[in-house]
Amino acid sequence: MTTPYEINRRAFIKTSAAATATAAVTPSARALDAPADGLDHRHERSGMPYRKLGRTNFMCSRLVFGGGAALMGGKAVRLLNAAFDVGVNFYDLGSNAYYKGSEKAFAPFLAAHRGKIWVTSKAPLRPIDGYEAGKPLTVQQGKLLSDYWTRLLDASLADLGTDYVDAYYLMGVGEPEVVRCEQLHEAFLKAKQAGKVGHWGVSTHKRAQQVLEAMIGTGWYDLAMIAITPAGWYDWDSKSLLPGTPTMVDLQPTLQRAREAGIGLVGMKAARYLSSRARKEVENAFDGHYSDKVMQSGLSPWQRSYAFVLAHGVDVVNSDMQNFAHFKENLAAVQRSEELFVRV
Repeated sequence: MTTPYEINRRAFIKTSAAATATAAVTPSARALDAPADGLDHRHERSGMPYRKLGRTNFMCSRLVFGGGAALMGGKAVRLLNAAFDVGVNFYDLGSNAYYKGSEKAFAPFLAAHRGKIWVTSKAPLRPIDGYEAGKPLTVQQGKLLSDYWTRLLDASLADLGTDYVDAYYLMGVGEPEVVRCEQLHEAFLKAKQAGKVGHWGVSTHKRAQQVLEAMIGTGWYDLAMIAITPAGWYDWDSKSLLPGTPTMVDLQPTLQRAREAGIGLVGMKAARYLSSRARKEVENAFDGHYSDKVMQSGLSPWQRSYAFVLAHGVDVVNSDMQNFAHFKENLAAVQRSEELFVRV
């Protein structure tokens, strides 16, 4: 998401003070009630909306700090404390195999706030020699994938400077048969038993519908990070909307079945299409999905997209924020979503 201006941390804190002045000192009442409701409350602050993230029972800030690309080279480290100050309690990273240096850049922040935040990371899959699309993986292929995932999990823990991460994803999955791989599931269960990871998930921006259906079918997964927009599925390969995609409204039955299966839904790439090379031609591409109230809200095209997906089936939205302007804009979209849309 972009805006025509930049904002430094001092200005950001000043402009957001009205929403978070008391929150910066004391947790919200819900956080104090955590032992009674059986939910996992961490660092909740007034002014930030929260949602239970599937069967993890974690009460997650609806804005997730996407730190994979943002923290590469230490670029957005300065935003971490600003996000924490306003109640962001979910931070998503990525393996050094893809996001060079992001986990190491995050490690000092994690050391300072361990126990107050929820942290996830993810491992890209290695190419599968000899695999034929649509066919189940062989035992040998599954073993190669599971060994690779385990090695990247161990490397992520070392780079993060911790012995435990709240969830670890299979990253960029586009093949449903990978989701059904028993060797991968066994590797996760072994890592969980060893106390290395709490939950398992998949991130997908290729054939997301089929991947999510496979996840529902297995009953193995706690989290799905899906590339979705008001107009439907986003496709990473084409950097565009998936041809023939149903709209997000029409995808409600699929998203509802995922939630009923206990899967926490994390939206991503909600506005990436609007920032394509042909930006001026597409930045209003989703306007036909919004009411007059939303169009007159003063939100930018990027903010409208974020607010919409939060109100139509995903629990939280993961955002790659690389400066204070992006952060301020995304925070406002999340805070206003429930006001502008009927919650689904």
